[in-house]
Amino acid sequence: MSSVALIPIFMLGLLGSLHCIGMCGGIVSAFSAASGPRRPFPAVVVTIPTVRHQALTDATQVLAYNAGRIGSYAVAGAIVGGLAGGVHSLTNIAALQVGGYWLANLMLVALGLYLMDVWRGLARLEAWGQVLWSRLRPLMQPLLPMDKVGKAFALGGIWGWLPCGMVYSVLLTAMFSGSALSGASVMLAFGLGTLPALLGLGMLGSRLRELAQQRSVRIACGLIVLAFGVLGLLRAGGVVANGWLDILCLTPQTGGH
Repeated sequence: MSSVALIPIFMLGLLGSLHCIGMCGGIVSAFSAASGPRRPFPAVVVTIPTVRHQALTDATQVLAYNAGRIGSYAVAGAIVGGLAGGVHSLTNIAALQVGGYWLANLMLVALGLYLMDVWRGLARLEAWGQVLWSRLRPLMQPLLPMDKVGKAFALGGIWGWLPCGMVYSVLLTAMFSGSALSGASVMLAFGLGTLPALLGLGMLGSRLRELAQQRSVRIACGLIVLAFGVLGLLRAGGVVANGWLDILCLTPQTGGH
């Protein structure tokens, strides 16, 4: 997968991060609330440098949490990309890769409809997360309160493995990207796309969640993701010829692409 083909992956993460705010927003807020009580300072000691230091500490912990989350995405992408790449090299079944991209684009269509609240079939995948969350919760307890960068990174790394319909749709692309390195690159691009919203969530909290819940915002982002999926299906089916639109499509690697 060429680097330019990562553009739609990044855009999917950026636009689909509305879903991340809904799914991950609660845990980010919970971790922030569990970061331990602020040390009481006498009024004469609470200075601007003190406030700035606290803000820098909070920002560092949120960044570390997201670094752990994105790191787990990249590891997952490397695993599925390496496994599928090995199978592909052994069997040399090109149709397997093409079929994978059809499925990945269909998942984008489903995600677009989900973001618009038109079809919520992907919600069933997230329901499984409740079961896994109950098993992962004991691993997280020793890491709370999230008062150190190392704890924040570990918490993000664990959270990144929870089932998510949007993550699974991108993992399909990573799976058929050709290699472990390409798979990791796909998931890294996706994770970086989600980063602005989740960093903002850690800093702005409820104000950003309110924006993400606005129907007009969700419809606009859902339509764009839906368009990515439809365009990818047309491109993979040969309806749209090779050209500059390839940078906006999830398409199989054929020829020089």
